[in-house]
Amino acid sequence: MKNIGLAIHGGAGTILRSMMTPGKQGAYENGLQSALDAGYKILESGGTSLDAVETAVKFLEDCPLFNAGRGSVFNHEGQHEMDAAIMNGADLAAGAVCSVKGIQNPVSLARAVMEKSEHVFLGSTGAEAFAKHLGFEILPDTYFHDDLRYEQWQEALKDDTIRLDHTERKFGTVGAVALDRHGNLAAATSTGGMTNKKFGRIGDSPVIGAGTYANDATCAVSCTGHGELFLRAVVAYDVSSLMAYKNLSLEEATHEVVMKKLVKIGGEGGLVAIDKAGNIALPFNSEGMYRAWKNKSGQAVLIYKDTDTKI
Repeated sequence: MKNIGLAIHGGAGTILRSMMTPGKQGAYENGLQSALDAGYKILESGGTSLDAVETAVKFLEDCPLFNAGRGSVFNHEGQHEMDAAIMNGADLAAGAVCSVKGIQNPVSLARAVMEKSEHVFLGSTGAEAFAKHLGFEILPDTYFHDDLRYEQWQEALKDDTIRLDHTERKFGTVGAVALDRHGNLAAATSTGGMTNKKFGRIGDSPVIGAGTYANDATCAVSCTGHGELFLRAVVAYDVSSLMAYKNLSLEEATHEVVMKKLVKIGGEGGLVAIDKAGNIALPFNSEGMYRAWKNKSGQAVLIYKDTDTKI
């Protein structure tokens, strides 16, 4: 069997053992493992990297623990505005949506934009109209309601602040990257954004080249972090460019971007990436990152900075 591999993330930030109960940690680990297994099963059976990343992200969107899909945070108006993107490394095809409401799996709508429209990026009511045109079910607000998310929103309203996720420094995004047996790469990312966000704020997740990118010649990347900084640094494409134009390895390129370039401008977070040879990188400059990977040589589900393993 040719090299196959999958890496996923569920957000980064101030994630400490002291903040986690055994039960909560187990729930996060189970959520990551389920998404990892679902995506990898597709790769093992000869499926495409595109199907694998969409499936893995859908599992994370359906898990209320993660800030995407069902677990999306509340915006200033008490609604759930979701963003997502997907990209195929074989032909650089891409699709993205932003500020959509009522969509169970925004990543699937992003894929529909890529495959069933002449466009790359649709937003807000236009993206929702496109979803209805294709027969996507529009779910009620109750599907996305979570008591913890609601409490976070109420606290943010009192302070009139914009919060990242569970705490002041938790960046809630989910994503996946994969290499299939045909040698093709793909990436997908989905998020509910920031608690109490205003004015239609959009982060890096749905922006091709910033939070999501895939190119068979180099790598596939999905980011999680403070979106404004990741946008300014064009993080995902920068990793690919360092590999293409400076001949850096995946590990070298991701380290340069996450641990040096982002840090220099105050950008906190991380990413998951995989290259055309199946090498995987999961760097982050925050206290922790929900992450998991699997290939022919093994697998791991990780949360904290001090539990990293060599891939």
